[in-house]
Amino acid sequence: MKSTRVDVVLPCLNESQALPWILERMPAGYRAIVVDNGSTDGSADLARHLGAHVVHESRRGFGAAAHAGLLAATAPIVAFCDADASMDPRDLPLVVDPITADEADLVLGRRRPTTRNAWPAHARVANTYLSWRLRRITGVNIHDLGPMRAARRDNVLALDLNDRRSGYPLEMFLGAAAANWRIREVDTGYAPRVGRSKVTGTVRGTLTAIQDMSALLRADRVDRNVSVDRSGARS
Repeated sequence: MKSTRVDVVLPCLNESQALPWILERMPAGYRAIVVDNGSTDGSADLARHLGAHVVHESRRGFGAAAHAGLLAATAPIVAFCDADASMDPRDLPLVVDPITADEADLVLGRRRPTTRNAWPAHARVANTYLSWRLRRITGVNIHDLGPMRAARRDNVLALDLNDRRSGYPLEMFLGAAAANWRIREVDTGYAPRVGRSKVTGTVRGTLTAIQDMSALLRADRVDRNVSVDRSGARS
């Protein structure tokens, strides 16, 4: 039996078409944790049959599923990846190896489209704008708030993440930046997803994600201003 050194959290809502492709590409030593978020297409049973560890999260939302997977993880390093076959699990060592080598605390996969239609224009524009704002706010040279990422499990738990919707990846990044983590980007492939998109593949989903992330950015700005005021009061 292969020992697990990395747990891979795969939030899942009706991804039965993509799961076989995803799970057969999981690298050795990486355990797939499929977090079923209310699927009606048999995703959970299929994932279990294919050898994944399956967790059920009844509360809908990407953040709810991602955090349930984080809590279920037991390996020292946890990675996150979409379960829609838009990203190849064989790229996971690209985000994990810098963590293992203690060269970074959070590694994000910068999506590089493998085909012209891999990344819808509205989603790409929204991501470009968000990345620009994050560079200005945090000083971290980020170009993509990519879904494929890795960090040490205990460190992520210590961030005490609260968002349970689309803002979960952003809250993780903002918390890591505030804690002065070493944040790195690496290039990862990005292909057209399998099946129907729930978030960035639709204009409505993208707008919902923008609303969630804008609320987090407003809260982060307030927190930073309060910290500055308190610092001035002590001086």
